[in-house]
Amino acid sequence: MKMKSAVVQFYVISLLLSSSLFMLSNADSSPCNGKCNVRCSKARIQDRCLKYCNICCGKCDNCVPSGTYGNKDECPCYRDMKNSKGGPKCP
Repeated sequence: MKMKSAVVQFYVISLLLSSSLFMLSNADSSPCNGKCNVRCSKARIQDRCLKYCNICCGKCDNCVPSGTYGNKDECPCYRDMKNSKGGPKCP
């Protein structure tokens, strides 16, 4: 009887630990992720938008303009970052 109880306890503890680890792994690893998901939600090429938004956000102290377009005056660093051709780097 004790062996069966120990097995059940081990199973329950294992389930609790695995669900906790799953929840931690799904948490945003950066404050930029949520902001960039909103910013790029209407972009035609989402993976590219998310890539550059996260780069810009990281370099600009987690600042991303609100909305899906425009409002770049909210984050001067984000607004003023340029690509190699002199165009805007941040979406």
